[in-house]
Amino acid sequence: MARLLIVDDDATICWGLRRLAERLGHEALVCASAEEALAHDDDARFDAVMIDVRLPGIDGLAAAPRLRERLGPVPIVVMTAYGDLRVAVDAVRGGAFEYLIKPFDLATAERVMRRALEAQPPALPAPEKIESHGEMVGSIPAMQQVFKLVALAASSHACVQIQGESGTGKELVARAIHRFSSRAEAPFVAVNLASLSETVAESELFGHVRGAFTGAEHDRAGLIHQARGGTLFLDEVAEIPLSLQVKLLRALEQGEVLPVGSSRPERIDFRVVSATHRDLASCVAAGRFREDLFFRLNTFSIPIPPLRERVADIALLAEHFLDTLSKKSTQPRPQITDEALAELRQRRWPGNVRELRNVIEHALIVARGGWIGPDHLPASTTSADQPSAVIDVSTAVRNWAREQYAAEAPQGVYERLLEVVERPLLEVAFERHAGQQAAAARTLGLHRITVRKKMERLRQQRGPAE
Repeated sequence: MARLLIVDDDATICWGLRRLAERLGHEALVCASAEEALAHDDDARFDAVMIDVRLPGIDGLAAAPRLRERLGPVPIVVMTAYGDLRVAVDAVRGGAFEYLIKPFDLATAERVMRRALEAQPPALPAPEKIESHGEMVGSIPAMQQVFKLVALAASSHACVQIQGESGTGKELVARAIHRFSSRAEAPFVAVNLASLSETVAESELFGHVRGAFTGAEHDRAGLIHQARGGTLFLDEVAEIPLSLQVKLLRALEQGEVLPVGSSRPERIDFRVVSATHRDLASCVAAGRFREDLFFRLNTFSIPIPPLRERVADIALLAEHFLDTLSKKSTQPRPQITDEALAELRQRRWPGNVRELRNVIEHALIVARGGWIGPDHLPASTTSADQPSAVIDVSTAVRNWAREQYAAEAPQGVYERLLEVVERPLLEVAFERHAGQQAAAARTLGLHRITVRKKMERLRQQRGPAE
């Protein structure tokens, strides 16, 4: 029988975790504060600790190293409902065994508790002071999960793939990973591959030597060389020319870079963080992206939710942008009315967080230091009053069906309709969930094996031109 120390000022959480531990055959001691937990006898033995971050008095992150001094290197699970990137990074760098986001279900708590109680005592690094967490803002559980994944990615040297729509803040995530990593003192080099033509992409990435081509009058270091010891951020990585993908894969696998026109590869230590709004798995299936490079870049994946799934964060983001943009203005920082926030929450935000920032900047210019109301906001490009996409799709399907029945001998209309709509529906689901089959299946309401079989069938049906 193991012993678990639970530290949380929420009596309901403590009761639930204690009952769970007892059901698993273990003993649990509950404390309502870090001070109470630290006041126990020095000879007390515990096999794991579950501690909340926000506690009366000493917070959980500050208490964790003091608990280790008393208890030894026991696994410590940090729990929080108020996490941000700084909390996540502090927890991971401080050696937290797991970072558990509230509210959590019983199955998640049981999985984490079992792992913590069965774990070997970890070798814990000394906590490092974090000065700031940049411009990443969010309070919803999905964003707290992003913060956790950023912290975990920063503690490793693996390639990271960031998946998200345009404007969701993929470069901010990449910069945060670099800033909190051991490479923080080395360069962070960003390149948007969609902006490079196939003829110049190789030279830009790998560099060239003098005389390699017409106009190459001197040696030029490529972006990989400029990122030596640091991080190379490849934005819109799906746009990298197929002819360069083998060369990039070799650079990642061997750590060797061969400039254009050179016969002598150079060893360079660098890390790649990539991002795309496309579904790379679909690009692989279509033959536009190498499978081996896909798996290399996708070692660790971080999906970023679009702003339409972060409505609860809009007020927080608006205040953040008011703070940052007002510092560059000669006008005093204005306040935003509840009516203006209600208007912002109703919009669809196809441009995501970037669009919201631009809207707040427009409002700042118009309000000139006064209160920001709905009349100070620019017109929405996708008003909530516009017909929904569902209605548009219904009309399109109805017209298509009429065309089918206008044929002389309509046969298999239903099957043909499925062929039309099923592929894009599956592709979007996989894009949204970064190629994760189980997650895509849940949102579609299908069994994952059914989804897998459907994707395999669609890949077999693709013609050579696709």
